[in-house]
Amino acid sequence: MIPLALYSQSKTNKIVMVVSSYGKDLGKTRPGYEMDEFSQAYHIFKTNGLIIDVASARGGSVEPSRFNKEKPYNKALIEDNEAMMLLQSTKSTATLKATNYDAIYIVGGKGPMFDLVVDPSLQDLISEMNDQGKIISAVCHGTIALANIKKDTSYLVVNRLLTGFCNEEETMFGKTSAEFPFLLEDRLIQRGANYQKGEAMLPFMVRDRNMITGQNPYSTTAVAEEIVRSLGKELVKRKKYKDEMSMELINKFIQGEVVWAKQALNSDREEYDLELIAVFGYYQAMFAKDDIMKIKKGISIMELVTSYYHNEDLYIKLADYYLKVNDRPKAIQTLNSVIEKNQNSKAANTLLKKILE
Repeated sequence: MIPLALYSQSKTNKIVMVVSSYGKDLGKTRPGYEMDEFSQAYHIFKTNGLIIDVASARGGSVEPSRFNKEKPYNKALIEDNEAMMLLQSTKSTATLKATNYDAIYIVGGKGPMFDLVVDPSLQDLISEMNDQGKIISAVCHGTIALANIKKDTSYLVVNRLLTGFCNEEETMFGKTSAEFPFLLEDRLIQRGANYQKGEAMLPFMVRDRNMITGQNPYSTTAVAEEIVRSLGKELVKRKKYKDEMSMELINKFIQGEVVWAKQALNSDREEYDLELIAVFGYYQAMFAKDDIMKIKKGISIMELVTSYYHNEDLYIKLADYYLKVNDRPKAIQTLNSVIEKNQNSKAANTLLKKILE
């Protein structure tokens, strides 16, 4: 096995980004790869001087699931002719040789649960690269590509510290998960991996020797930057994306940095995606069901942006969550703020009338 420290002696490093070939009709017919997880990582690899190949199970043109083309990282990728050519003419995993690469990065999305998980050529490539001490990395559902690789009589992932899209995240956001023959978290544990996870949909990355994995789409940049560092390179400074900044802020807030989070939003709110923060809090409260503490946690996240961001539907939901935790005054205050901006809000007026009866 090649010591990771030796990578620093190489002037250039080559990485292969592997995406699912399964996608069709932008995910309507069959789910594909996650464009956000490709584009964010691609920009980091390119900026830091890595030579990039893109591969898929079948080779040729590949389709992602539906994505937001206006996100800055996706917009930049679409305008990058070289990147688009790589996606339109991916190499087949059957043609790849482990000796040609210093690292492999497996992109998530739901597609890998259908094709990359059973791709024998990809399994052979990962196994050989692992034997050579190369960097093996994946994000979100991409980690499933490691689950079925056998080493002698056991699985490659046995006792390896790994993460990937967790069962809780599947429950919250996995619209296609009912079609899966198994869930990623369950399968990794079944295969003997030391599966780890953080808060649902917040950045979480783990590293175990040459294996680097991220839990969800918001872990992409952390994984990509850890790959670059592992190759002995000093990271080129970059400006973080708004959604990246927002999730990091939520993470710090949950971990107790309440004052910092509020001050950051007060002084630099243009650097954050306020809607994303509000929606994250909404989902936290919604999936808490009858767990009062979790509902309060979701409310506190939504409250971070109530002074700077207004969305009628979200605020009516917030009022409903206040009622669930027996905070009637705040429910009334929130509904009045909605009615002040829209006197004809039927939902707000109906709920307020019900409270005051």
